[in-house]
Amino acid sequence: MTAITLDRIGKIYGGAPVLRDASLSIAGGQFVALVGGSGAGKTTLLKTINALIAPTTGRVLIDGQDVAGQPGPALRRRIGYVFQEVGLFPHMTVAQNIGITPSLLDWPAERIAARVETLLDLVDLPRDIAPRLPAALSGGQRQRVGVARALAAEPSILLMDEPFGALDPVTRVALADDVRRLHETLGLTTVMVTHDVGEALLLADRIVVMASGAIIADDTPAALLTRTHADPRVADLIDAPRRQAEKLARLAHG
Repeated sequence: MTAITLDRIGKIYGGAPVLRDASLSIAGGQFVALVGGSGAGKTTLLKTINALIAPTTGRVLIDGQDVAGQPGPALRRRIGYVFQEVGLFPHMTVAQNIGITPSLLDWPAERIAARVETLLDLVDLPRDIAPRLPAALSGGQRQRVGVARALAAEPSILLMDEPFGALDPVTRVALADDVRRLHETLGLTTVMVTHDVGEALLLADRIVVMASGAIIADDTPAALLTRTHADPRVADLIDAPRRQAEKLARLAHG
C-alpha cells in the first residue's frame, strides 16, 4: 500500500523556486533517505508531507487523502517528526516531553505513563531518567528522547530531519542502528533527510537524490552504487563515501 504520495510538488519563496515538480511515491514500510547538497530542497520537501509547509503547486496524499483538506495539528499528531535540533521543551521533564502529544490527544494518565516506559525501553534509555530535565542529559540521550517523543502517539509515519547531525560519530552510528531497528520493529514508514550519503546507503531501503529543488535520482542503495549515472551530480554524491572508504583502506594497509 502506498503511504505517501507527492504529486508534482512545487514551492516558491520570494519569487524563487525551492521545489520543482517533485513527485514521489513511498510504499508503507519503506525507509527512504532524501540526500543532496545544502539548498537542494530536502527539508522543504519533507515538511510538505505533514503540512508544515504548504506547496505552491501539486498535492500531498497520506494513505490516499490530500493533506490540504485535513486540519494541520490533527495531521501532525498522526505523523512522528524528529527535528534537526531535537527541540525538547527545557522546562519539562523527559516523561512530560515524551507524553506531550498523547496528553493533547486526551489519553488517560495511566496510558501515557505506560507509553513513556515502553518508549524509553524502545530507544534504549533507562526508565529512571523520566523525571530529569533535558539539560541533565547528554546529546545522544536528548536525541533518543526526541525519537521517543515522535513515536509517542503510535504514528505509522516517521519523518526525520538530520536527526544525527549534532552527535559524535560513535553515538551517531549507535542511534542510527537503533532507528533502523525501531523502523522494522514498529512497521514504520520512515523518511529521513541527511547530508551523510554513507549513512543513507547503510540505513535506507531507497535513496532519493535532490538538487536545485528537483529529484534527480531515486533507487536502491545497491543500484546507486553499481550503476553508471548520466548526471554527474549523482555520480559525485554516490562516489563520495566510496572514495572515503578507499582512503581508509590505504591508511590501514600503510
